[in-house]
Amino acid sequence: MSLLRAAGRVGSLTLASRILGFFRDQLIAFTFGTGWVADAFVVAQRLPNLFRALFAEGAFNNAFVPLFTRKHEGEGAEKAFVFSRDALSVMAFWMLIFCGAAMAFMPWIFPLFAQGFSDEPATRDLGIELTRICFPYLGFMSLTALLGGVLNSLGRYTAAAAAPILLNICMIAFNLAGWWLGLGNTPEGGRLQAWAVTAGGVAQLALLMIAAARAGAPVWPRLPRLTPDVKLLLMKSVPGIISGGVTQINLAVATSLATAFAGGASALYYADRLFQLPLGVIGVAIGVVLLPTLSRRLRAGDEAGALDVKNRALEAALFLTLPAALALIVIGRPILHVVYEHGAFTREATLHVMPALAAFAVGLPAFTLTKVFQPGFFAREDTRTPMYFAMATVVVNIALSFILAQSLEHVGIALASSIAAWLNALALIFTAVKRGHYVADARFRSRLPRILLCVAVMSALLWALLAYPLAPNYAEKAGFLAGLWGLLVLLAAGLGSYFGLAHLTGAFRLSELKGGDSK
Repeated sequence: MSLLRAAGRVGSLTLASRILGFFRDQLIAFTFGTGWVADAFVVAQRLPNLFRALFAEGAFNNAFVPLFTRKHEGEGAEKAFVFSRDALSVMAFWMLIFCGAAMAFMPWIFPLFAQGFSDEPATRDLGIELTRICFPYLGFMSLTALLGGVLNSLGRYTAAAAAPILLNICMIAFNLAGWWLGLGNTPEGGRLQAWAVTAGGVAQLALLMIAAARAGAPVWPRLPRLTPDVKLLLMKSVPGIISGGVTQINLAVATSLATAFAGGASALYYADRLFQLPLGVIGVAIGVVLLPTLSRRLRAGDEAGALDVKNRALEAALFLTLPAALALIVIGRPILHVVYEHGAFTREATLHVMPALAAFAVGLPAFTLTKVFQPGFFAREDTRTPMYFAMATVVVNIALSFILAQSLEHVGIALASSIAAWLNALALIFTAVKRGHYVADARFRSRLPRILLCVAVMSALLWALLAYPLAPNYAEKAGFLAGLWGLLVLLAAGLGSYFGLAHLTGAFRLSELKGGDSK
């Protein structure tokens, strides 16, 4: 299966998950708005997600996959599965200890991530309780990520990509149950949402265990053993934890600082959820497929093939990410109006979230570029270089967040995250070029200006439509239906103009997705 077709499969499942996620977030916004219960829940679910990115996506999708691929192709499937079982057992043991300790010490840990709640004891206490309920999700998802790495290395991407759908289903079901029970915007409703997070972790782990068994990969936990291979994995995971989790670290910093502003944490959450749609469908999907693909090519000594794969991945990523970023900036208000502006989520909340969404969107291409260039280092088993850049990025993000928040409040925090992301992406690109690991080929150099032209035309058309003919659709009393059909017009015009002009100029062709990665 070609890189783009595999990424398309992962992206389509991710899109299905994100659509359900939108429905889930609509229910959360309708029920909790941007009030104190929403702020407590946002911080509560952010903490296990931070550590999930560090221990799961960061450590095992970046360090485990190349090691597993090397062992699978060099020593055979059985030795690779023994290695994965040992890694899973050690991870399960570590997660049991870590989650238990974190839950016990949560009254002291939580204030570090929600400094703004120190003057709001009710919000702080509820946040601590909800975080304790959510925290086992980290353990379940860390094991799920390892199983996903095994399946991805075997070229089986479907189950791991589909697993997040189960989380959304659980959260939707629990939210509807809360509505049926009459809990609404209350601490009891927040507790029910927290239990939904943990239930979603259980469901995802069960799905991946079944998928691994069906794929002929008997990866079951047993008594932990620190074998030489596991020790090597742990050693390589330390840099991977830092570099792979930089986005979540930055978001955790952002959430903590945003708690100082009324509705700031929930505003960043809603903006981030919209921002994560194109990032997940495009950037994450390409990154998931790119790492095992590059690992196999480099293991076979096919440097030219690896370079071609990276150019095609970069080409596809920019073609899809650049218009998504401009669309979030230009028509962010109509999107927020249709998706969230119901129930407790008012027009004031829309205007509160809109500039944060635009600030996140500025960094969307950078986050995607990172997903394209990091796997090139990880596939060469170099986890240190991305780690150094990630550490510098975190420092820059924290410093800029403090500075920009003074005048721009939560919007400055989102903007700081985007600026730091660009610095990280540029550092990765420059280093890859300097080491000879990346050279832009003739096809990419030819297509990039055409992609930029298409993006410019699409953005101008969207701005013109929103500035005059569709402006009344988003007036104070316009209503949901007017906003909905206006957004559909904007999306149709944007997609039609962009893909139509791309076909005419040769910026990208649909046949490439169907036929593979040919030049």
